[in-house]
Amino acid sequence: MRNKEQEATNGEKKKTKEDIGGSVNCTLLVIEKYRMMTSRRLETMSRKKAQGDTKPAAKKPNQKRLSSAERSGIFARREAAKVLRTILQGDARRRAVGSIKSLVYSPSVRNKRATYALVCQTLKYLPVIKDVFHTANVLSSKWKRQEELMYIILYDILFGQEALLAGDAEKFLLQKKDVLQAALAKLLVRKKVKHVSDLMTSYKISDLPKPRYARVNTLKMDVESALVEFKKQYEVCQDAMVPDLLIFPPRTDLHDHPLVKSGSVFLQGKASSMIAVALGPKPRWEVIDACAAPGNKTVHLAALMKGNGKIIACELNKERVKRLKDTVELAGATNVEVKNEDFLNISPEDPAYSKVQAILLDPSCSGSGTAVDRLDHLLPSYTADSDVNRLQKLAAFQRKALEHALSFPAVERIVYSTCSINQVENEDVIRSVLPLASSYGFELTTIFPQWPRRGHPIFDGSQHVLRTDLVEDKEGFFIALFVRKGVNPPAKHIKDVGNTLGALQRRKKRKINSFFLFRTLGLLL
Repeated sequence: MRNKEQEATNGEKKKTKEDIGGSVNCTLLVIEKYRMMTSRRLETMSRKKAQGDTKPAAKKPNQKRLSSAERSGIFARREAAKVLRTILQGDARRRAVGSIKSLVYSPSVRNKRATYALVCQTLKYLPVIKDVFHTANVLSSKWKRQEELMYIILYDILFGQEALLAGDAEKFLLQKKDVLQAALAKLLVRKKVKHVSDLMTSYKISDLPKPRYARVNTLKMDVESALVEFKKQYEVCQDAMVPDLLIFPPRTDLHDHPLVKSGSVFLQGKASSMIAVALGPKPRWEVIDACAAPGNKTVHLAALMKGNGKIIACELNKERVKRLKDTVELAGATNVEVKNEDFLNISPEDPAYSKVQAILLDPSCSGSGTAVDRLDHLLPSYTADSDVNRLQKLAAFQRKALEHALSFPAVERIVYSTCSINQVENEDVIRSVLPLASSYGFELTTIFPQWPRRGHPIFDGSQHVLRTDLVEDKEGFFIALFVRKGVNPPAKHIKDVGNTLGALQRRKKRKINSFFLFRTLGLLL
């Protein structure tokens, strides 16, 4: 009996163990399946991440793909915002950061045309845009940190191409469009004007149309061939004063033209092109371009010299030296030697510069004459009368550089030029060096006698210098030419004269020696 009970007990224990074992195995199986599913899910997520799969799990019903124009617009607005931030930060610190063109047409900017247009137009409307934002008060701290992008988008909403707006920042401002337009309406009432054009006038903002000038690089192409090529696509004519200069209608965009990209044509203003012509270097001369970068005037000199002779192009700034070298290479100006050196450190007594016959001096200046091109007049800090202390420092440097140029012994011609409208950088500098120039045998000489606008009459001879007017000519330049009276003879002639004088002196010395010899010997009566 006891044995049967023992067997039953053992049987129950065995069954219980089997049940427990089966339950454990089942649990382990479930865990293993869960682990495998999780592992596969993680592998899938990892693979998608590696492949850059950023598609949402469920596509929103109203979501649509952006067009290429919308994507291009988003990109251009952000590139423009970066350029605008650089310009406004430099302006706030009163530190030059380069012109809008130099910033936009740098290699880092891809959509140059759209970026340039956005930056220029946003700067033009910037006072209005700032007032609209101030009145509407719609920007949170998040968007205030991107205020340059906000400026550009608001320009497009109020004055530009609203239809192509896409992007998070764009959507934010579009949601506030009614508030922004109401703020603009309030601004019109406050300024007592009816139209935006009148509002722009009240802010003293003007849009001065300026012809597009382009100079033919005669080292690579003749003017007639360039005219034929351009007339296929544009209205163009030849300038009457500068023979290799072409004139196009305002806002003609030539930046991407093959002739410009190849260096056969340079985009250069009329006044800037007059400077090298005023110097008038001849082939086989040695010429110094004292402050050469970016190099447009340097390669113009090379073209006027037909690629012969030698041009020493000096530039102190290392970054600008690179740009100068690029310009020289693009132009094919093989007679240019670039020096990363301060012109003031070049000694006139150095034999390496003893044959220099002409110097082009276009020193650093306020740039007030190129305000239309640079849009400096639209910057918050701009005033018609620039900072007096800065102008005085510039004038001191300009005077020192001109005095240095006058001291080179073989120099026959010196051009001094600025892109400034300020008398302190122009006539005042010339007047201050006139006594020194006269002591070296230099005098002012009239250039482009047919040009009507001359220097301010503050010294005798001011009629010889030339000015271009910021309103009439759309740029304000100053050009003065010094010519040495009784021009030094060529080096070969100097050597021949020296040899002749030496021979005469030796002959005279022999005669004197013979006289005393004959007298000593009693052969003279």
